[in-house]
Amino acid sequence: MTQTNEGENYLSSVKNALRILNSFTMDEPEKKISEIASSLGLNKSTVSRTMATLASEGFVFKDPETKTYRLGFSILTLSGVINSNMDIYRESQPVLNKIVETTGETAHISIFDQLEVVYLQKVECNHPVRYLTHVGKRNPPYCTSSGKVFMAFADDKVVEAIIENGLQKYTKNTITDPDKLKAHLKEIREKGFAYSFEEFSEGVVTIAAPIYDYTGKVIASLSIVGPKQRISQQKIPSFAKKIISSSLEISRNMGYKK
Repeated sequence: MTQTNEGENYLSSVKNALRILNSFTMDEPEKKISEIASSLGLNKSTVSRTMATLASEGFVFKDPETKTYRLGFSILTLSGVINSNMDIYRESQPVLNKIVETTGETAHISIFDQLEVVYLQKVECNHPVRYLTHVGKRNPPYCTSSGKVFMAFADDKVVEAIIENGLQKYTKNTITDPDKLKAHLKEIREKGFAYSFEEFSEGVVTIAAPIYDYTGKVIASLSIVGPKQRISQQKIPSFAKKIISSSLEISRNMGYKK
């Protein structure tokens, strides 16, 4: 085997390992070899060898009784290293706690990755809404308040790419018309905040504002989520004012000056 082929095989193995690790989610925390192979289109033998290697390094753990795999503690160690070195994580935690106290609703810090919203942090209120969010969960951007914040301040190419991916209708309030969505994003830029009133989940309302870095670039968003019984249309402006103030506090901690 030539050196080139060895290098290609090695890169292929690394890619398979990363794909396998990324296949584990909060909704599917445990998987069997056959399930992984089927979902990723890989041979069982390839998955089995890769899982054995990952297990030896502590990245996955095999339950001896159920024969299923779940993520190992090495992942948790890496997560701790990332969190401890992320300025946004450190600077936003006190503000997140405070916004939950002042609004009485669950708060999130989200980032934008691969045309999706990803939840980075979450602080729950005493009476959280039954809304399935967790750290690491990905959601579509065009029907969530955090996602619409990112879209409103993103390049036109990003907005067009999201539209080209398709605007699925999750509820009767989901904006699926590209022209209406673009007009809505312009309004968000002008007001400085976004809200989603039952656009992604029935009965759920979210409000978000952008977080800027020292260059003035939007790098994250701060949002709250609650039931429409507690966050009515009439209350959105007052909630938005608090969220904008809190997001600016985090931005200033990140070096933003305005």
